[in-house]
Amino acid sequence: MSSRPDLKVDDEGGFIRAYRQIPAKLDPANTIRVLDRGDFYSAHDEDADFIARTVYKTIAVIRNLGRSDNALPSVTMTTTVFRNLLREALFRLGKRVEIWLSQKGQWKLDRQASPGNLQGVEDELGSGVDSQGDSAPIILAVKISAKATEGRNVGVCFADASIRELGVSEFLDNDLYSNFESMLIQLGVKECLIATDGQKKDPELTKIRQICDSCNIAVSERPAADYGTKDIEQDLARLLKDDASTGQLPQTDLKLAMGSAAALIKYIGALNDQTNFGQYQLYQHDLSQYMKLDAAALRALNLMPSPRDGAKTMSLFGLLNQCKTPIGGRLLAQWLKQPLMSLSEIEKRQQLVEAFVTDTELRQSIQEEHLRSIPDLYRLAKKFQRQKANLEDVVRAYQVVIRLPGFIEAFETVVDEQYQVPLEHMYTSKLKNLSSSLGKLAEMVETTVDLDALDRHEFIIKPEFDESLRIIRKKLDKVQSDMAAEHRRAGSDLDQELDKKLFLENHRVHGFCFRLTRTEASCIRNKSAYKEISTQKNGVYFTTTTLMDLRRDYDQYSSTYNRKQSSLVSEVVQVAASYIPVLEQLAAIVAHLDVIVSLAHVSVHAPAAYVRPKMNSPGTGDTILKEARHPCMECQDDINFITNDVELRRADSRFLIITGPNMGGKSTYIRTIGCIALMAQIGCFVPCTEAEVTIFDCILARVGASDSQLKGVSTFMAEMLETANILKSATKDSLIIIDELGRGTSTYDGFGLAWAISEEIVAQIGAFGCFATHFHELTALAEKFPNAVKNLHVVAFVGDQAGGDVDMSSNKRQEVTLLYRVEPGISDQSFGIHVAELVRFPEKVVNMARRKAEELEDFSHTDKAKERQEDFSKEEVEEGSRLLKVMLKSWREKTEKEDMSKDEKLALMREMVKGDEKLMANRFFQESIKAL
Repeated sequence: MSSRPDLKVDDEGGFIRAYRQIPAKLDPANTIRVLDRGDFYSAHDEDADFIARTVYKTIAVIRNLGRSDNALPSVTMTTTVFRNLLREALFRLGKRVEIWLSQKGQWKLDRQASPGNLQGVEDELGSGVDSQGDSAPIILAVKISAKATEGRNVGVCFADASIRELGVSEFLDNDLYSNFESMLIQLGVKECLIATDGQKKDPELTKIRQICDSCNIAVSERPAADYGTKDIEQDLARLLKDDASTGQLPQTDLKLAMGSAAALIKYIGALNDQTNFGQYQLYQHDLSQYMKLDAAALRALNLMPSPRDGAKTMSLFGLLNQCKTPIGGRLLAQWLKQPLMSLSEIEKRQQLVEAFVTDTELRQSIQEEHLRSIPDLYRLAKKFQRQKANLEDVVRAYQVVIRLPGFIEAFETVVDEQYQVPLEHMYTSKLKNLSSSLGKLAEMVETTVDLDALDRHEFIIKPEFDESLRIIRKKLDKVQSDMAAEHRRAGSDLDQELDKKLFLENHRVHGFCFRLTRTEASCIRNKSAYKEISTQKNGVYFTTTTLMDLRRDYDQYSSTYNRKQSSLVSEVVQVAASYIPVLEQLAAIVAHLDVIVSLAHVSVHAPAAYVRPKMNSPGTGDTILKEARHPCMECQDDINFITNDVELRRADSRFLIITGPNMGGKSTYIRTIGCIALMAQIGCFVPCTEAEVTIFDCILARVGASDSQLKGVSTFMAEMLETANILKSATKDSLIIIDELGRGTSTYDGFGLAWAISEEIVAQIGAFGCFATHFHELTALAEKFPNAVKNLHVVAFVGDQAGGDVDMSSNKRQEVTLLYRVEPGISDQSFGIHVAELVRFPEKVVNMARRKAEELEDFSHTDKAKERQEDFSKEEVEEGSRLLKVMLKSWREKTEKEDMSKDEKLALMREMVKGDEKLMANRFFQESIKAL
C-alpha cells in the first residue's frame, strides 16, 4: 500500500465544492468516474468505495478529504492500478468508465469507455483487449416495434470501431426474440444500447435485457430522443467513405435500423473525432448467411473460455486457437460464432485446411517463420488513423512489408495442383499485389530511416538525409566514442573486465552510467572519483565526473536531433498513413491465413488426427459419424476416450433418444454431435475416422441446470424458457440437443412435458434431435414414430460381487461397470444409487435409498395395475378370476399325482393356459399376464 500516491490538495474545501459541481452520472449504478491528475488517478465518494473493495480488496485505502461533516471519501491509483481497474470494470463487470481532467480550475470530461467502445482507453489497456480470448469489441443499438399482434420488428445498428465499420439489420422476430439472440452471438456483442423514456418498464425491453444478461452483454440505457432519424442521413454522409449520396443507399430504407444508427453514432462520439470523417463503411448484415446459435448452445458446446475453465483445451476456442497473431485469434472467435451455411464456402475453407494438413513443411514455415513476427496490423493502422503514430510504428509497418516475399516464396514451393490453385487465389496473388503496392513504403523507410540505429533501439531519421542532422550526428558519435574511452579507462583503473563485470549502459532514469555486478562493487568504495547512483538487483550503478559531462552533452545533442528531425518524422508518418487501406487489406488476409493454418495444426496434432467431413447441402443428406470423439474431452489428461458412431438419418433416425446410467456418457455423446457439426461448418476437420455432415441452419440446446435465483428465475423456469425458444426457433434443418428435461417439477409433469416436447419436434417441426433422458417411458416414442425416432443406450456391465452391502434377497450386491459405449436399444436402469456409492455416500444412506427405491417401484407397479383394472368391467374381472382359479386347481391336481421337476411344472402350466380358449380370450387375464 505504501506505493499508492499521496493525494495532496492545497484547498480541500475548494476541491470538494468543484468536485460536487460535476454533473450527475447518467447511469450511476454502472458508471465509475475517475480524475486524471497527471502522474496518478483519484476517485471519490461511491467510486472510491467501489475501487477500494474491487481492486484493493480493502477499505483501509480510503482517505477522507475535508471536515468530518462534509468529508469526501477518496482513493488514489498508480497507472498500473488504474489499468487493472479498467480491465476489471470493462471486461468482467460490464461497467462504463469516465475520465475527467482539470482545465483552468474546472473538471471536464476528457474521455470515456464502455465494454463495447474502448477507443478512449486503448493506450492504457495495451494488449489487455486481446487477452480476453475474444473477438474485437462490438457495440450494438437496438430499436423494436411490437405493435403488431404477430411478431416483432427489430432494427439494429452495430459498430466495430477498431476497423471503422457500421452494420445494420432489420428483421422480424418472435415474442422470445430468438433471432435477436442469434444476432448478438453471431456478432460477439459486448454492449447493447436500448431506448428508455423514463416511464414504466416496457415488457419488450425487459425481454431484451434478459437476453443480454444471459449472453453476458452490458446494457446501457439511452434516451428515446437519441433514436430520432432527423439528422441521420447527413451524419452518415460525413462518416462514410463513399462519395455517393447517402439518400441512395438501400440501407437508409430500414427505418428502425437508422434510428439505432443515430443512437449509436451519438453514443460512441463518432462525429466528435474529425479523423473519422469519410472513413467508415456501411453494410447490411444478413442473419441467415450464418448458422444461428442461442446462448444455451454457446454454453453446451463450451464454445468460448469461461473463468471456471482450467486447461486451455476445455473450450472449443481454446482448443482450436493455435493462431500466432492477435488478429488471427480474433477472427477465429468470430468464425466460431458464425458457422457458414454455404456449401461452396465451407468446401473452399476445407480445401485450404487440407492443403496445410497435407504439406507439413508449408504449415510449419508459415506458422513459425512468418506469422509469428506479424504485429496487430489493425491496431497499427488505427494509430495512423488517429494520428498517434510515430517513427517506431512506421518501422513496424516496414518490417511487415519486407516479410511478404517470404510468405509468397513459401506458397510458391507448393507443387500439388489441387492445392496450388486455391492457395494462389486466396493468398499468393493477393499478397503479390499488396507487396507491390507497399513497395514504395519500404523504399521510403530505407531511404529516410536509420535502420542501423534499430540495434540500439533508436528510431531516428538518417543523418545523411539533412545537413544539420549530419552535423549533430557527428557530435553524437564523438560523444559516444569519448564515453567508450572513459569506459576503458575506468575498467583499467578498477581492474574490471569490460562488458563482463563493468558495463556502460543507457539507464532509463539515470541516462548513461556504469554498472558493476554486486559482488565486484566493493572496488569503488572509498574512491572519490566514482559516485554511486543506486543499488538494484542486477548491480550497482555509478558514474564519474567525465561521464556526467559526456552524458549531459549526449542528452543535449539527442534533444536537438529529435527537434530538428521532428518535421521530417511527421512527413514520413504522414506518407506511411496513406497506406492504411492497404495495411488493412493485408491484415484481413493474414488473419484468414492464421486461422486456416491454426485449424490445420489442430487437425494434425490431435490425439488422433481429424478427418475432412463430406458436407451435404442444407435440407439434403444425413449426418453419419464413424468413431466420433469429443474434441475437448479427448485432450484432457488421463482420459482414454471411448469413440462412438452417430447416425442421424432423415428416413429413420433423425431423433435419437439416449437412455442409460448416470455418468455413463450420454451428455458427452450428444455434445460431441453438436461440436462436430459446428466445427464442420466453420470449415475445420473433425474428430472422427469418417464423417458425413448435413448443413444445419441452427444448433439449439437445453443442457444442464442453469439456476438464476438472483434474477428471480428458477431452474425449472430457465429450462422452460430455453425449451420454448427451441420450439419457436427450430426448423426441419435444425439440430436440437436436449440433456434432461422436466427434472425441476414432479415426475409425472416432467415426463408429460418431455413427451409432448419430443412429439412436437418429431411430428410437427421435423428437426434433427438428440435427447438424453432418465424417463425410460419416453422410449415408447420409437413405437409411435418408427420412421423418425431411434432408441440408443449407454452400455453398463452389471455383475455380482460377493460381500459388500447385502440386499434383502442375497448375500451379493450389484457391481456396475460403465463402458461409455452407445448402442441401439433401451436401458431400463439409471444406476443413480450406484453413483452415490462411487462418491462414497455413507453405507446406511445408500441402503436406505435402495429400500425406498424398491418400495416406490412396488407402489408404482401396484398403482399401474389398479389403473389398468379400472379399464375392465366388474363381470370381466370376476370371470377372469374364476377361470384362472379353475385352471390352477386342475394344474395342482395333475402335478401332485406325478413326480415332476420345476421346469416340467412350468411347461405344463403354459400348455394348460394356451389350451384354455375362454381364459385366453379374457381381456383382464391378458392384462394381468402383461403386468406380471
